[in-house]
Amino acid sequence: MPHAKAIRVAVLRTAGTNCDVETAYAFTKVGAVAERVHVNRFVEKKGLLDGYQILALPGGFSYGDDIASGKLLANELRYRLEDEIRRFKAEGKLIIGICNGFQVLVKAGLLPGTKHEATLTNNDSGKFEDRWVYLKSGDSRCVFLKPARGATRASDLLYYLPVAHGEGKFVASSAALAEIRDKKMLALEYVGPNGEAAPEYPWNPNGSTQAIAGICDPTGRIFGLMPHPERHVEPTQHPRWTRDGLQKEGDGVRIFRNAVEFARENLI
Repeated sequence: MPHAKAIRVAVLRTAGTNCDVETAYAFTKVGAVAERVHVNRFVEKKGLLDGYQILALPGGFSYGDDIASGKLLANELRYRLEDEIRRFKAEGKLIIGICNGFQVLVKAGLLPGTKHEATLTNNDSGKFEDRWVYLKSGDSRCVFLKPARGATRASDLLYYLPVAHGEGKFVASSAALAEIRDKKMLALEYVGPNGEAAPEYPWNPNGSTQAIAGICDPTGRIFGLMPHPERHVEPTQHPRWTRDGLQKEGDGVRIFRNAVEFARENLI
């Protein structure tokens, strides 16, 4: 049963999207009402997006990643849904882009969301990387990464999530990187198993500058990350659950729960 104050999530899909069902499931698991909506519905019915508090851009290969990963869907957001997205942002609502969705947000100019630009490009390995990675969240503005109430251990800031991408290397100018750090926009970094700095492959699976795995905009309400939290919401999705023991829940759940709780407290 959804919470009395139901949070509505629009999970955007189009040709090539393939993680929309999992993303909708993750939001439903933490009490939201998640609906998979084709981008054409938003284009055809102006104002439809206004009925949602969270917009999720899931992973996949939107439009076959023609030209560059996420570029065509990014152009649709920029040129066909500009007013709707601008209004959504102005109302303080939340946007998350996962993997291909992160690429879309960056190429649409929604991230970093400052005067400096960034991009996501081909992995240094020259191949598609499909592996589990360790991540650390730090002192960022990102509302999706708020530590659990009472969290005091270093492990409370760590996540273990899978990646699956060919163009996940985060690249930005030195000025953009400085701004990302100064404005507390650095949301997630690739690290080693114990949270130690590990900028080299395979811990940093794509060669991202400064091991950046995810960033937020200056408000903390727009968040993009290359790893897939929706693929680790159930404890049995952990690759070593039979050896290490069953966790209470998958690490990715925290990200979706934080978003829904923030929206419930601030947007309805």
